[in-house]
Amino acid sequence: MKNILIAMLCIATTITFAQEEHPKSDSNLWSSGRPDGHAPISVMGDHVHHKGEFMVSYRFMTMDMRQLREGTDDVTNADAFINYTVAPQDMIMNMHMLGLMYAPSDKITLMVMANYLENDMNLQMGNGNEFSTNTNGLGDVSVNALYGIFNKNKKALHAQIGVSIPTGSIEEKSVLPTSMDNAVQLPYPMQTGTGSFGAKLGLTYLAQCDKFSWGHQLTGMVNINDNDQDYKFGNRYNFNNWVAVKASGNLSASIRLEGVLVDKIDGASDLLNPMMVTTADTVNSGGTYINSGFGLNYLVVNGGLKGLRFAAEYTTPLYQDLNGIQLKQNYNLTFGLQYAFH
Repeated sequence: MKNILIAMLCIATTITFAQEEHPKSDSNLWSSGRPDGHAPISVMGDHVHHKGEFMVSYRFMTMDMRQLREGTDDVTNADAFINYTVAPQDMIMNMHMLGLMYAPSDKITLMVMANYLENDMNLQMGNGNEFSTNTNGLGDVSVNALYGIFNKNKKALHAQIGVSIPTGSIEEKSVLPTSMDNAVQLPYPMQTGTGSFGAKLGLTYLAQCDKFSWGHQLTGMVNINDNDQDYKFGNRYNFNNWVAVKASGNLSASIRLEGVLVDKIDGASDLLNPMMVTTADTVNSGGTYINSGFGLNYLVVNGGLKGLRFAAEYTTPLYQDLNGIQLKQNYNLTFGLQYAFH
């Protein structure tokens, strides 16, 4: 956490003093009223709003994971069965997210996000038998404040501070082939919440020219307390970079490069047997990722639906270094609707 604070301070200081003074005018400000005026739809908290402006949003994201990996090498079920009875084969996680943004002033934008998760995992036992588990329910809610540091010379910088509220479940259970017809606690990836309060800090830099826009965002999410089962999920740090080009007055296309660092789970649940399945052993959690993304944004600029955006992004990993044995990420696909109004 200390390192990310230092990095944010250095970036903010450098960019702030690099700005030249110019008279403030609408034509000289960074603008969100362009098809490339928002980041790719997978990036959250990328922009602020003018005083009195609202934005409502809906996102659907699906993540596909398959093929076991240890570190940077693919491994087989046989490798997992050396220490575990069960090995995961694949997992699909779907997320529906609702968001609301409101700006009480030109400097401050408030943001609330809530989500609903659907998790499906297929597994195989050492004897060859296969089974599946699934969970669904509300996830954790996040409340954030974005503070505009500057907006001039078609460049903008804002900071983010937020809190994650543990509204999701960490008590999801299911009847398994090995549980003697009893419903038992499911492993960490199948839970819909963290059970812990979290703190988020972020810094986002944006810039535009006539045909292009680009941005950089550094965020850190720290889980503060152990939950009721005496563990907390690993902290997560993201560094996003994107470039978008205006294809027309309504449409833009973007490419994105993201670095992600996820720490291991700290502690362990007494309700899980870490020798049963790889996902129940906290050694097999966290890792380092480099992801690439391609996105499209379409903005309605006239008529009764002016301000409505349609967006999509396809993301795939370029590099994955996973702690222990885990399913590796295959792809993420995100669709979104955003509507801004006064």
